[in-house]
Amino acid sequence: MSLLAGLLVLILVIVVAYLLYKVVKSVSTLIINAVVGVILLWLINLLNLMSLFGRPDVPINILTVLICAIGGLFGVVLTVVLHLLGIPLTI
Repeated sequence: MSLLAGLLVLILVIVVAYLLYKVVKSVSTLIINAVVGVILLWLINLLNLMSLFGRPDVPINILTVLICAIGGLFGVVLTVVLHLLGIPLTI
């Protein structure tokens, strides 16, 4: 019985270690994606890229930052497209 309990504990430890590895890997990817999205939004406004389309800068508020942080590059593209279409992203 002791050998069986030891094997079960070993299997449980391996499964928990694997799950922790996957969670940490996905969290780090999400953090990098969020940072890239917010930096891109800031760079678009810093370089005044919206003036090429005859529009004012994208407003940086809590909603646009959350969209860019959660969506990353896709969030920035979505925010810029909505801004170009004239759909306000304000609370």
